Amino acid sequence: MTQTKDRQRDADRTRAELLEMATAAFSESGFTGTSVDEIAMRTRTTKRMIYYYFGSKEGLYVAVLEQAYLGIREAERGLDVAGLAPLEAVRRLAELTYDHHLEHEAFIRLVAVENVHHGRFIRRLDSLREASRPALGILEDVLARGCADGVFRDDVDALEVHMLISSYCVFQVANQHTFGFLFGVDMRDDKRRERLRGVIGDVVVSWLTNGASAGRRD
Repeated sequence: MTQTKDRQRDADRTRAELLEMATAAFSESGFTGTSVDEIAMRTRTTKRMIYYYFGSKEGLYVAVLEQAYLGIREAERGLDVAGLAPLEAVRRLAELTYDHHLEHEAFIRLVAVENVHHGRFIRRLDSLREASRPALGILEDVLARGCADGVFRDDVDALEVHMLISSYCVFQVANQHTFGFLFGVDMRDDKRRERLRGVIGDVVVSWLTNGASAGRRD
């Protein structure tokens, strides 16, 4: 029994190490630019072992993609906003996304890689659709409470809010080098980061409260 548990722990460690190294490799060089040989060189294992755990390079990439997306979903589920006022809750959700994306740059690069491939691989992961529903559910609950209290406009849905937050936070990582060069700013400077973190909360709150009693102003 002890030997079985030890083998399982070794297998778990090996798989985790492969995913970690593969995440770095795929996020740096993309799917087509990364070889199984390169990933094997980064780890203490072999190509044969990679194929044993994941079946193929595509299988490994799909596993990396799934783990990356589940990371942000897990972070969202871990934020308890039920006891917060709607305004504070939506701000906390925006700030959570901002912090996660800046701390997980590989995730943003993997999203870019997958979009280059027109979502070819993520389509295999129906589980991610299921995992994403609670995130929208949290937003839907916050928006519903805000509308009931009369502090939020009632013509904005959760997907729109999620898209707004995501686009702003992704930009901070995806465009940091080009934007930083063109405008002579360090997007990762601690003082700037704190200010930009607050901006997305302000933007979302301002949008949701604009015309709250009258709906959208066309």
